[in-house]
Amino acid sequence: MDKLFVIKVGGNIIDDKEKLSSFLQLFSSIQSPKILVHGGGKIATSIGDKLGIKSKYINGRRITDDATIDLVTMVYGGLINKKIVAQLQALNNNAIGLTGADGNIIPAKKRAVKDTDFGWVGDIDKSKVKSQKLKALLDSGFTPAFAPLTHDEQGNILNTNADTVASSLAIALSKFYNVRLIYCFEKKGVLENTDDDSSAITFINKEKYKQLLKEQKLFAGILPKIDNAFAAIDAGVHEVLIGAADDLIQNTTNKATGTLITQ
Repeated sequence: MDKLFVIKVGGNIIDDKEKLSSFLQLFSSIQSPKILVHGGGKIATSIGDKLGIKSKYINGRRITDDATIDLVTMVYGGLINKKIVAQLQALNNNAIGLTGADGNIIPAKKRAVKDTDFGWVGDIDKSKVKSQKLKALLDSGFTPAFAPLTHDEQGNILNTNADTVASSLAIALSKFYNVRLIYCFEKKGVLENTDDDSSAITFINKEKYKQLLKEQKLFAGILPKIDNAFAAIDAGVHEVLIGAADDLIQNTTNKATGTLITQ
């Protein structure tokens, strides 16, 4: 099986022109088939403020009302996505900018209202991701770059968590490729001590995870990423890596400096 890298880059890299530029240079130099998934929440918030669209959050999650879905469609699917595609083209990567609506690649369902109405937020049914269409793009030499937007198959765009988009794509393509899903952010990996950047845990499996939880060595913010990682592995993804954007090239090798998560 060929190797495929599904790489998600977080907001802190997207927000900084120089960091983004150096990350895209690293990304473009990966020779294997690859897919990029990007966020961009802070840019959406900042442009929203200028337009008088105030961001509302509950437990750190954005409420996507009618004005906000228009805002994030413009910012994620337009401004950020197309700038990334243009920069990748300049680096000789034949990138193609996509949302989940393009080619019906990622259909989703509008999140049901329970305690909170999150508005136009999408939850992905991983079995519906059109992996064959994506493989055709990869086989044709394209590098897909996904904005974190899906659609409900009834004409509505849905705001969808970028980590979840990345894991859904990785799961869907694991039947064709040996997939490494890489979550890039500003830390070196999952840290044993949040104040010490050199304390990245190099390897986590389920046993080690249970032990770290028991010893309360993991900070709350990283837990959703690890849960996402194990969900991806349980669904067929070969391995997941959480690490620094600067270490991207090394983290595509067998000598990764980040945190490798496997069965």
